[in-house]
Amino acid sequence: MKRIVLFMVMVSMVCIASYAQKAAEGTKVLVAYFSATGNTEKAAQQVASIVSGDLHKIQPEKSYTSADLNWRDKSSRSSVEMDDPTSRPAIIDDLKNLAEYDTVYLGFPIWWNQAPRLINTFLEKYNLSGKTVIPFATSGSSSISNAESELRKAYPDVNWQKGKLMNGVTEEDIKAEFKHGILTLTIPKVQPQKEVDTTKYIEIE
Repeated sequence: MKRIVLFMVMVSMVCIASYAQKAAEGTKVLVAYFSATGNTEKAAQQVASIVSGDLHKIQPEKSYTSADLNWRDKSSRSSVEMDDPTSRPAIIDDLKNLAEYDTVYLGFPIWWNQAPRLINTFLEKYNLSGKTVIPFATSGSSSISNAESELRKAYPDVNWQKGKLMNGVTEEDIKAEFKHGILTLTIPKVQPQKEVDTTKYIEIE
């Protein structure tokens, strides 16, 4: 009888260990981000540290120069890209294991009140259908609302969670609001007072 009980206990332990391993494998987190000047990168590093996620930098095949990011110049690279909804700037294809992740935090600067076209390239190059994706952004004045709304409409098969603006957010803020594997950051209370025409403004974060 004791042998039977011991055998059943051992089987149960093996089953539990197997389930725990599968659960752990199913909760891998990726923090993918594009950063033009380093601000979004800093936010991504904070998020990855708190959620124990793997960092992936989304890199354009051709880096952006200061001239490329000149929003006052209608002929600059970024102006031309953002003026064309079909523009898909090429990115370096170095993400080989996306299938391992169920949750993806997606970071980017706000350009012309939108996500950079580079983010569209990333979403169309890699299949995020069915994955939980939490967008976050940095911006000098714009909110993330319009960018988030456009991404939801363009990629309805993605399990989008509410996007968050990371301006002024500290590591302590992230820790305080990280619950159940989903980041629920609030927009900082102190916002820029200066009104900006966000249809023309680019945040080169």
